[in-house]
Amino acid sequence: MEPLSQISTRRLPRNVWVATATSFLTDISSEMLAYLIPLFLANVLKTGTAVIGLIDGIAETTASLMKIYSGWLSDKLGRRKWLTVLGYAISTIAKPFLYFATTWGWVLGVRFADRLGKGVRTAPRDALIAGSVDEKQRGLAFGLHRAGDTAGAFLGLLIAAILIWLTQAGAAQLERSTFQVIVLASIVPAALAVLVLALGAREVKTEGKPSAPALSLKGMDARFKIFLVVVVLFTLGNSSDAFIVLRAQERGLNLLQVMAMLLTFNLVYALLSGPLGSLSDRVGRRRLIIGGWVAYGLVYLGFGLSHTGWQVWTLFGLYGIYYAAVEGTAKALVADLVPPERRGAAYGLYNAAVGLTAFPASAIAGLLWQGAFGWNGFGAAAPFFFGAGMALLAGILFWSLVR
Repeated sequence: MEPLSQISTRRLPRNVWVATATSFLTDISSEMLAYLIPLFLANVLKTGTAVIGLIDGIAETTASLMKIYSGWLSDKLGRRKWLTVLGYAISTIAKPFLYFATTWGWVLGVRFADRLGKGVRTAPRDALIAGSVDEKQRGLAFGLHRAGDTAGAFLGLLIAAILIWLTQAGAAQLERSTFQVIVLASIVPAALAVLVLALGAREVKTEGKPSAPALSLKGMDARFKIFLVVVVLFTLGNSSDAFIVLRAQERGLNLLQVMAMLLTFNLVYALLSGPLGSLSDRVGRRRLIIGGWVAYGLVYLGFGLSHTGWQVWTLFGLYGIYYAAVEGTAKALVADLVPPERRGAAYGLYNAAVGLTAFPASAIAGLLWQGAFGWNGFGAAAPFFFGAGMALLAGILFWSLVR
């Protein structure tokens, strides 16, 4: 593998760096809150895991449906930039309303709006990156983007951890006042992200006349269709990471220890995203994705078998290897499998497939853990055993069917 110092000196187009900076700032904001929202629901609002899974599922479904339309629209308009800017702006406007949340329904409303913004921006942003580089640098570009995204997440978590330490050091559970302070702090980097993208990105025009948006794979490469089916199977077992946070707390980690665990994960993710993205340009996307899914399955099996908080902490750090290997690489593979004029639609379908499946995935995880309607579920380990099994199945199918 080429040293990271050499990878970082390669010339990449301006749009890649602007998109990376935008994601960096956005994730500072988003990750200050993302993992605290399930703790806020569980610790402050006393919400059960079934409802927490439902909230995450509905939010991701909203994003997924919008991704289909925004990807198609960016193809039709031949423009990527301003749809991306709009999506980031919607999410930024939604965040402050978490300050006033007093019920889980209020949290659902904010999450709905935030994911709506994500749905608007994701497909055109990915197409903007893909259209700005040649295929020999595509894995590197998406890997760098993921590295910037995750570096922002690391910094956002660090800021949140410092605020927690200043307001309630040593506490086992999150308090409302602390959550509200972090909500206010998250607004600044979110607003800066919108400005960076609006002022810094350059439009990438496309040619072609795409058909109307629909959940249709007509005209797409057969390998892309098979890849989507396999991704859906994998995602069905890939429930929200909120359940890992709740598992860590259930296994004995206090609030600051949970934040340190999250920092460990994001550090691993950020350090490996660039090198592994570049590696996919040389050894092939397929091998790297399968390797990442194997790592995921082993880690999830470990979550299910864990007995102590430090075991969950260690496993969550290793979990970053899966993210670094797969997240950017899978998006680069999508660009490899479809023609340039269909990339917006293809990214919309890919992101929609992942997001729509996230709804039943999180709902299933919540039900397996605590059950519902008088049924007590199978316990905290059950969602992780299910996820490990689905990763194994997806990996076998991907290896066998996608050549």
